[in-house]
Amino acid sequence: MNNNIEQSSFKDGDITILAIESSCDDTSASICIGGVIKSNIIAGQKVHAKYGGVVPELASRAHIQNIIPTVHEALEKASTSLHDLTAIAFTQAPGLIGSLLVGVQFAKSTALALNKPLIAVHHMQAHVLANLIDIDNRPSFPFLCLTVSGGHTQIVIARSPLELEVLGETIDDAAGEAFDKCAKLLGLPYPGGPLVDKYAKEGNPLAFKFAEPQMPDLQFSFSGLKTSVLYFLQKQDTGFIENNLPDLCASIQHTIINILLKKLNKAVLHTGIKQVCIAGGVSANSGLRTGLQEMGKKYGWKTFIPAFQYCTDNAAMIAITAHYKYLAGQFAGLQASPSARAEW
Repeated sequence: MNNNIEQSSFKDGDITILAIESSCDDTSASICIGGVIKSNIIAGQKVHAKYGGVVPELASRAHIQNIIPTVHEALEKASTSLHDLTAIAFTQAPGLIGSLLVGVQFAKSTALALNKPLIAVHHMQAHVLANLIDIDNRPSFPFLCLTVSGGHTQIVIARSPLELEVLGETIDDAAGEAFDKCAKLLGLPYPGGPLVDKYAKEGNPLAFKFAEPQMPDLQFSFSGLKTSVLYFLQKQDTGFIENNLPDLCASIQHTIINILLKKLNKAVLHTGIKQVCIAGGVSANSGLRTGLQEMGKKYGWKTFIPAFQYCTDNAAMIAITAHYKYLAGQFAGLQASPSARAEW
């Protein structure tokens, strides 16, 4: 593949990218044309629910089954074909290695067959840039982004689409994991995070008080919160959870969100940047979305929140990131390999 020829033969508005996301248990494909998302198809996997979490081997098998029909649907919805593509993008890291392999190998084989360049994308960078998908409502640079998911919690400063710096992150568990593990302690099925959000709407967020770990600078920690919830529940009588479920969910959610927003406010004060975004799966949480908007009004921030379909794992965020990488000439070769824990 001659990446230089491919890059020079297309204008910005003609760049048509097929993006593949397969880092965990969602198979997703997206078409981006000229920096505009034309389709974003996501195939979920229900097989993991009975196990209380994602089973890597089952996830890989499901990706193999889902990837071709998902790509076909994305192309069809965007009214385009494989031969119209300018480049193929894929999630390279981080994620479940078996799941990543499916997407990477599909992208490589497609790029090789069509003689198109490859673009490797870091999953967390893509979450941040999901805030650039809505061309009518997106932040200006520089902006801050609180990225919260099942595996990561970070505060990032974006100086340009491809110039991002992590200012602080969790030293142990991620916020999304805290939601899911606390939900499990409450006896809620997997995935528990959305259920905590659902029940929290009916409860009192100040009913119960749980530990908020005091971390220096812009670092996070959520392991202490999980332990606090566990010890609290162990002291209660039978039937306590059932009788207090909405209040428990509301109190747990309030604690997690309070930890996140306190650090975000600290980052704003430290940098002076008032263009503020959230991203990642937990950014779909209604309490966090509301909390960010309220804090923005209180402190004069301009806040941005991606649409729900761009919060959880999706290929549209891979596609928009790949668009900017294409413009910068940042291509990957066929030797590109997936990585479970690659840093930016």
